[in-house]
Order: sequence, then C-alpha cells, then structure tokens
Amino acid sequence: MLKTAHLLALAAGVGLLGVAGASQAAVTVLGGGMARQCSAAALGGESDAKFEDICSQALDSEILSLRDRAGTYVNRGILKLRRKAFATAQFDFNRAIQTQPDMGEAYVNRGAAAVGARRYSEGLADLNKALELGLEEPEKAYYNRALAYEGLDNMKAAYFDYRKAVELKPEWEQPKQELARFTVERR
Repeated sequence: MLKTAHLLALAAGVGLLGVAGASQAAVTVLGGGMARQCSAAALGGESDAKFEDICSQALDSEILSLRDRAGTYVNRGILKLRRKAFATAQFDFNRAIQTQPDMGEAYVNRGAAAVGARRYSEGLADLNKALELGLEEPEKAYYNRALAYEGLDNMKAAYFDYRKAVELKPEWEQPKQELARFTVERR
C-alpha cells in the first residue's frame, strides 16, 4: 500500500515584516546624469528624501527613453517605499506601468507597496504579473509573494515561495530567516 506524504507548513509566530522586510527591485537607468544618480540611490539602498528630489528633477528636466523614464519612476517609488509612503510609491509604480507596461520591476514593487499597506490580495495579483513578465531578480517577487500569502494566512504557499527565493539566491538571508520560523511535518 502506497502512502502519500502531505506537507504541513506552520509558521511559529507569524509577525509579518511589512515593508521593512519587503524587497524592492530597482532598475538600472542608463539615461541622463540625475536619472543615473536616482538609479544608483535605489540600487544602493538609500531612503533619504534628497534622492527622491534628484529622481523628480530627472523626470522633469532630462530627456529619457521610455524605459529609462519608467525605470526612474520605479526607482523614485522604491525610495518612497523604503520610507513606508505606500500611496505615493504606488503612484510612481502606476506611472512606470503606464509608461512601460511590460516592466516586471514596476509590478513587483507595486505588489510590495500593496503588501506593505496590508492589501495582500492586490499585492498577489501584481507579484504574479511580475513573475509572468519576467524579472532580473525573480527571487524578490517570490519573497514578497510569500509575505502576501502569510498576510492571507496561506502558510503552505508562503513556505514554498520563501523556499523558491532561497533556491534562486542561496546567499540571501531574509528568506532564510523567514523559513527558520516554519516547522514542516510530513503526514
């Protein structure tokens, strides 16, 4: 007789990290000087509002390709997201999507903003779209989607997405720390 194994994933003390633990996917911009500075700030983990101003100046005064314009919106949104300004970050991600509808990074970040604002179902839709479109760093979409699944009390799906994030980027500590909270039982 063949027994089937069922996986039960339980999180010990679910405390969602919100945006503090959410991961953002910045866009490398090759355009003008200020747009490039904005990109470097987003890629470098900055959150100071002075960098947001540089992004705004780039959008207002530099001639940018559609990709670089959309990327600058994404990068400015990331700077806002790091300060938990979810609504204004979402505005920038929406502008990026209007400018370049096939940019997966805009969707993953809009999804992260929704998760940070505890709008988990909305975040899931954007994170799934980001994965569908493709990303340079898909592990960030899986990580954020895991946070969304936790917010919706779908611990099994969260567990598998944290595992996928670790599989894609084994040296990344955040998803490893999240996985450490889970106990897995085979039944």
